[in-house]
Amino acid sequence: MTGGRGRSVAPRELATDPENWPDAVIPNHPQARVVQAIARSLARHVNQEGLGLRRVAALSGVNRQAIANLLVGDSWPDVATLSRLEDGLGIGLYPGSSGPGSRHC
Repeated sequence: MTGGRGRSVAPRELATDPENWPDAVIPNHPQARVVQAIARSLARHVNQEGLGLRRVAALSGVNRQAIANLLVGDSWPDVATLSRLEDGLGIGLYPGSSGPGSRHC
């Protein structure tokens, strides 16, 4: 876990301009920037494919509210959530990944 405020503060609240999430500026918090990149990738895929949150939840097995929280920067997703989203959608979300989570192993 990260030091300092850790996970008690939402990733978007670490931005200088949280209202611009996921395109906000996040200085001095690389972990929050990773979550931001994941949210940006997920939002791009959802929009490109015309998927609703219920469909993403059905494909991935991730709770719809958890997906919504990730998209708006209110949560720190865990590895299991990311893997299920990647596998269910058939895309890479973690920065630098090229495919579903199971391919990381």
